[in-house]
Parts: sequence; structure tokens; C-alpha cells
Amino acid sequence: MKKPSPKLLTVISTEQITPNMQRLVFHSDSLADFPNDCEGGYIKLLFNSLGETDLSTVAEGERPAMRTYTVRRFSATDCTIEVDFVRHITTDLQCGFAARWAMSAQIGDTINVAGPGIINEMNLAADWFFMAADMTALPALSAKIQKLPQNAKGYAVIKVIDHKDIQTIDAPEHFHVIWLTGEESLAEKVKTLAWLEGTASVWTACDFDSMRALRSYFRNEKDVDRENIYISSYWKQGVSEDGHKAIKQQDASENS
Repeated sequence: MKKPSPKLLTVISTEQITPNMQRLVFHSDSLADFPNDCEGGYIKLLFNSLGETDLSTVAEGERPAMRTYTVRRFSATDCTIEVDFVRHITTDLQCGFAARWAMSAQIGDTINVAGPGIINEMNLAADWFFMAADMTALPALSAKIQKLPQNAKGYAVIKVIDHKDIQTIDAPEHFHVIWLTGEESLAEKVKTLAWLEGTASVWTACDFDSMRALRSYFRNEKDVDRENIYISSYWKQGVSEDGHKAIKQQDASENS
């Protein structure tokens, strides 16, 4: 099946919602074609080799550079999507040009987007739920947590850069949201929490090193069935998205 053509989206809102998070809202009539369940899924933002959105400079036969981000909110009525970007500047252009573009984006700016792709859902029939994420996966976690049953119990452990990056999350009454800042370790905090009775459904997305530690914990120490685990790394320190993708593929082949 032929993949759908990229959609040209226009920035209609940009806001720094916390010290380290920028929220952009995009509009296009073509977003009416997006599936209603795309919240928490992902899109690919397309750039040329300089980190700019003008794809006319991409040579014929070459692919644009792609950077992956989460659809935090989708409105079929308004034909809009909301996307959060962690604000960061790196000396390596390839590692940070999507964030750099988002931080300087103005209303009326345009960008081509491919997708959406849908992330596997959690097993909502499980007895309880364990979620863990860093700031890069906070938009996805925020969308996924909205789909939990109202009587859900368990934990969401979220590591952010600064205390002021903590956001309000509407979680079920007996589902505990735990925030970490500074040098606190996501994996080590997860391991300190009491393991509840019954079948656990796990959703984890974070940096590569934390992902590996958490995967070992959930699979090997807690024997969570693989069909009840979604675990992914969204980034690796000092590595571009293309390099990270190659590392993930090698890791997956070694741990399948």
C-alpha cells in the first residue's frame, strides 16, 4: 500500500508552557483525515539537511530528515493537532534542530508532516498499571493516561528537568502520579515502589539507558509477560534520531 503523502501544516499557536516545554498547535484541513485514536501516537516532522522546513532544497531521490513527535491532542472538528517539544539547544545541529525550530516558530510558519503512526495500546483489562516516562514521553503518557479505566490503580513515574516543568495530569483517583526532578533516577525510583497484586500492564518511554534498566526490571525481576509491556527509548544522549534508530534496531535484535 502506498504511504499517504506528507501534509503541510500551519502553526496557529505557540506557547512556552513550562521552562523546558514548548507547545505548538498546527492546523490543516487535511487533518480531518487523521484517525480519532491518534492522540498518543506519533508524527514525523520533515526537514532539510540544515534543519529547515523548506523541502525544495532536498535533492531528488533523497529523503528529508525526519524527527518524531507525539500527537498530544487532536481535534477533527477544528482540524488541529497539539504537539509538545522539549526545549533544548545542542552544539550538534543534527541532534537538536527540531527543538530549535519549534522554539523559534511563529504563527503562520509551515512544516510538512508524515503520519500518524499509532503506538500499541496498554492492556486495559489488567489488574493494575505501571507507567514511566521522561519529558520527551510526557505528551504520550498524558494522552495514554486519559484512556485508563476510572477505577485504575497503579503508578506513573515521570522525570522532568525542573520542578516548574511539572504539569497537571487528570489521573484516576487511585492512580498515583510521582514526579522526579534533577538527578533523581527514573529506573531506581520505579524499583522502590511496592509491586501490587494481580496482572500488571506496563507502559514505559524514556531515554535509551533508562529503558534498558527498566526493561530488565519488568521482564526479568517482575516476570511481566511481554504482551503486557510497551517499552521504548525515545532518545539517547549525544545521538541524532537516525543514530538512535540504528542503536534501537541492534538492541531489539539482541533482546527479541
